[in-house]
Parts: sequence; C-alpha cells; structure tokens
Amino acid sequence: MRHLHTRTTRRRTVAALTVLLFAVPGAAPAVANGESPSSPALADGLALTPPMGFNNWNSTHCRAEFNESMVKGIADIFVDKGLKDAGYQYVNLDDCWALPDRDADGRLVPDPARFPNGIKAVADYVHSKGLKLGIYTSAGTRTCSNVGFPGALGHEYSDARQFADWGVDYLKYDNCNNQGVDAKLRYTTMRDALEATGRPIVYSICEWGQNKPWEWAADVGHLWRTTGDISDTWGSMLSILKQNLPLAPHAGPGHWNDPDMLEVGNGGMTDTEYRSHFSMWSVMAAPLLIGSDLRSASAETFEILANKEVIAVDQDPLGKQGTVVSSEGGRWVVAKEMKDGSRTVALFNESGSPQRIATTAAAVGLPDADAYSLRDLWQHRSYNTAGTISATVPAHGTVLVRVSADRRWHLYPPAVELGLDNSPLVQVGTPAALTTTVTDLGRTPARQVSVRLSGPEGWTVKPTSPTSAASLSTGRSLRTKWSLTAPQGTPTGSYDLTLRASYRSPSGVRVDSTLPFSATVVVPPPSGTSGLGDLPWLSAANGYGPVERNTSNGESAAGDGHPITIGSVVYAKGLGVHAESSVEYYTGAVCETVTAQVGVDDEKGANGTVAFEVWADGTKVASTGVLTNAMPAQPLTADVTGARLVRLVVTDGGDGIDSDHADWGDARLSC
Repeated sequence: MRHLHTRTTRRRTVAALTVLLFAVPGAAPAVANGESPSSPALADGLALTPPMGFNNWNSTHCRAEFNESMVKGIADIFVDKGLKDAGYQYVNLDDCWALPDRDADGRLVPDPARFPNGIKAVADYVHSKGLKLGIYTSAGTRTCSNVGFPGALGHEYSDARQFADWGVDYLKYDNCNNQGVDAKLRYTTMRDALEATGRPIVYSICEWGQNKPWEWAADVGHLWRTTGDISDTWGSMLSILKQNLPLAPHAGPGHWNDPDMLEVGNGGMTDTEYRSHFSMWSVMAAPLLIGSDLRSASAETFEILANKEVIAVDQDPLGKQGTVVSSEGGRWVVAKEMKDGSRTVALFNESGSPQRIATTAAAVGLPDADAYSLRDLWQHRSYNTAGTISATVPAHGTVLVRVSADRRWHLYPPAVELGLDNSPLVQVGTPAALTTTVTDLGRTPARQVSVRLSGPEGWTVKPTSPTSAASLSTGRSLRTKWSLTAPQGTPTGSYDLTLRASYRSPSGVRVDSTLPFSATVVVPPPSGTSGLGDLPWLSAANGYGPVERNTSNGESAAGDGHPITIGSVVYAKGLGVHAESSVEYYTGAVCETVTAQVGVDDEKGANGTVAFEVWADGTKVASTGVLTNAMPAQPLTADVTGARLVRLVVTDGGDGIDSDHADWGDARLSC
C-alpha cells in the first residue's frame, strides 16, 4: 500500500473466493447466509471514552528492539512520567510478537527471543503496574509483516481463548491476507469469539475504512480504523484528519472512529505540528495511542502527550466527536460539545503561513450571554471574551480553547489577539513593511497596552507608528507599522521573529502575550524559463517522504525516487510528490506562466488517484480533474502574471493518499 519497509505494503489479497471459514482447530462453525452466530450490541461498558495507551509499531516496526524488556520499560515509563495519571492505560503489542508458525495443536507461539517468558508474564507485569495489555493479529491467514506471522482467519475462537488466558485486555485486528472473505463476517466472528471467552477485551477493528465500518460496526467493535496507515509526516496526518472529520455522527461512547495512532515525538514533524496532531485527535474524540519510543522521548514530547487539559477534551464523557464549523482557505474551526455545556474549539491552520482564524460563541453552539470565559488549553490561562473566538495561528499550528457561558467571566482578564496583516517576505538590504495588531476581544478593556517586535541578530527592526495605547475597549486594535531589513549576505530561508504584547486587566493584573512567526528571505527568480525542480521553494509539504527534485517520490528518505515516468514517457526534470502535497515558490510579481506535464507515476502500477492545482497569491488559476495511473500525462498551463507567490498543489482525488505518487513532469516557470 505504501512503505515497502512496513507490513508488505499492506498486501490485500482479493482472491475470488466465496465466504468460507477454514476447517482448522478452533474455527467457528460456518453459518448460512454469511450471518454470524449472534449479533449482540456491545453493551459491555468497555471503551466508554476513547482508549488511551501505547503501541510500538510506529517507532519500532519489527526490529529486534521490540521485545519483553521494551514493553515492560514502557509500562514503567507510564508510571514514572505521569502518563498513567494522565489517563494512558493500554500497553499494546503490534505485529511480530509470535513465531511464523503455529504449534502442532494449532496454537500461537510467542517468539522466545523477543518474549522468553511468554505473553502472560508480560501481561502480569503490566497489570502489576495498574495498566492493561493489548495484542495484535490479522483477520486473514497471515499478518501484515513481510515475514507473515499467523493470522486468525479460521482460528478465531482458539486464538481469542489464548489471548484471554494470557490476560490480554485489548485486541487490534488487522486486515491483511484476508482471502477475499467478507469483512463484516470476519470481524463479527472475532467479536463473538472474544465474547465467548468471558474476558472483557477492547476490540479494535483495523480494516482501514475499506468497507465503511462506521456504518455497520457499532455493535461489532469498540473502535474502527477510518483510513489507511498514518506516517510521520504533515501530509499524512493532514490527509487522515480530513478523512476522519466528516464521520463525527458515527462516534460515541463504546464506538469510536479511529484515525490511527499518534506520531507525536517520532521526529518527522515539528513540535508545532505535533501539538496540532494531538489537539485535533483530541477534539475528534480519537483513541490516543502513543506511537513514539518513550525511552528516548524529549521533554517536549512528554509535555504534549501529558497535557491533561487537552486529554480531558478527548476523554469527555459525553463522547461527542468535534464537527467542522468552517474550513475556508485551510483555516479550520472545529467545535466539540462537552458534557458540562462548554465547547472546545480548535482553530487549526493548515497553511504554511500565519492565518487569522475566527468564529463566535454562537457559531459553535453556545447560548447568548453578556460574555464568556475562554481557557487556552496549551497556555493554561483563562480570559474573558465578548463572544469572538479568534487568534492568529502560526503555520501548521492549532489554538485550542474551551469556551463557556460562565458567570465568573469577569474574574479573568480580557482576551487579546495578536495579529499580522501579512507574512513578510524580505529581500536582502531592502526594507520590508509589516503591520501588527493587538485587538481586545474581551468584554472588559485592556489597559496600558504596549507591543514590541524582535528579530534575528543583525536585522534592523524599527516601528514607524505608535507601539502603545492607554486603553483598548472591546473590538478596538492597536495597529503598529514596522520596517524590517535583513543585512547583506543573509542567506535565503525562514527566520524567526516574535511579537510581544503586554497589557493590564481592569483589576491591574498584568498579562503578557507572544506571537512567534517567520519572515522569509527571498530572491526573485531569474529571467527566462527555469525548471521548477531546480529553483528554491519557500515551503514544501508532502504526504510521504520529501518532495523530490527531478525524480519521482520514493516515500521515505530524500533521493530515493526514480526517473519521473508518466504513461511510459520519462521526464528528465520536474517534481516528484505524494498527495497531499503543496510546494510554494516566490515569484516576486515578475513571472507569467507555469507549465507542466502532470500525472500519476508509473511506479505505482494501477494504483493512485490525484488532482493537480496551481494557485497564484491565494487564487486557484489552473486545475485538472481526477487523474489515474491509467491516464497519460496531461498538459497543465497556468497564468501567474503579477503574482508574488505561486503554489503547486496535489490533492488525493477524494479517496485517501495511498499510492498517490504524483509528478509535475517538465515543470517550468517563465519570467
């Protein structure tokens, strides 16, 4: 499906077989018409809030370090680092825990090198810490590993019995090598097998959303995957988020949409992106299964994972998944109804530059009130607002707030929003203009307001208008103009600046706020026609692996692609990307056209569906329909005359990002 170094690229055998159950020890009896022996509702009291825990797959895959010592160490870290106190409960084993073959009696055999004392000993240790143990198998003849460990198809009852006897508390049931057997039958059979053990076991259906389990699995499993596997990239996380958000009506206590495990701390995203990942999974009431190696995790990773205020959003007993209020231009507002009547609101910035994202208390479903309390769940600070909920959100960032019609609103200082009129692009030695704003969102005035802007060492940062105001009433702003100059010799790239504001509440409490953002040092493109694979870009986001220059996308490390090939035609130049993808260039208002031959790279066989877009200064100026691997390259020409920024976008064609290797063949910019 994707990575060759993981799970055999999720080979999905779809042999033309009728529904069958293999005649092996432990198999359930066949049932006429494909019906399971019974269809009980899962009124078992399990997973009334989304499961929280750990799974080793994203950090270790099948490497030798996945063993008894590691699993016990994770349980110790749960206790020692406060993760257990924060709500994490399950320590889950993924693939590769067993030997490749069953014993003579058809029973699963734990790998004695990895688990010399067996699974029960590990379960006993985990239980001794007040935690629970999870295990993995597949609803097929083999699991998803390249080795192909035994799957449970035809062995459901005997395997479930083994799991229960070992003390297993959670089963992740994958979908590889399923022999074309009906998914609902396969997953229902294991449900019944687990129930027959008499042991309470949380049941995680992992069939990648192929058969829309949200429509039929509420009485089959406690959670179900809604997408293919996540990877540790911004593009992958974003694609999965977009697929999972519309499924909110199907989630609730005991039955959850599962957009896959957390990548927080694995290193492929920034801490800002990981906070967005954690925020959005929490507002979607998603299972929170840590996927990083906690033995080497950074302090920042633990700070994100153990944020109890954010976890409380995920674990709210009402069990509502957040719903989209608005999403224009990649500026997402997602609101989650909470049991106490408050709303948690995620202001999520999909784009690569700071964005003002705004909504209102009424729009997120709160009753009319004179004012509201607003709790910032990452700052851990409370404010009052007259009803506006807004922030300038850094690129790929999320502001997560909990808002309520609280009679105590007057006890908190007014919320103040720091903003930018534009994200500065700076040419070396030439002053660039920037305007900042400080706006009072509260019902009470902000007094003694002052603002300052700091930049990199050697830069000249000067205000050209007032930097203070005696008082700001509701909705009023202090606007300050600044001049930025990067010194000669400054390389192109992104540079950090920080806007700082200070003010006092009516009671005299001083409040300090900061807005970090970036200025980008740019140079205009050369005159004439240039290959976009040879020009520097401002930013690049990709579904898998980095954007590749003049080769296809290899999904993993830079430089692992192949010659760009569409419909058997090879292109020596261009860009190799993987949906969802966005590559932005500075064109400095001196260019006219972008041209390319676009399509799905031949290396993915018959797989892959994508669509291409060209944007100029925020306006879509060219696009294709959905393209498949069966189609030859399509010519794409875009008029970008006068644009300062040009962005090349590839979307997933509406069916997720699996195998979406997209090529901008012979991509050129004329200036």
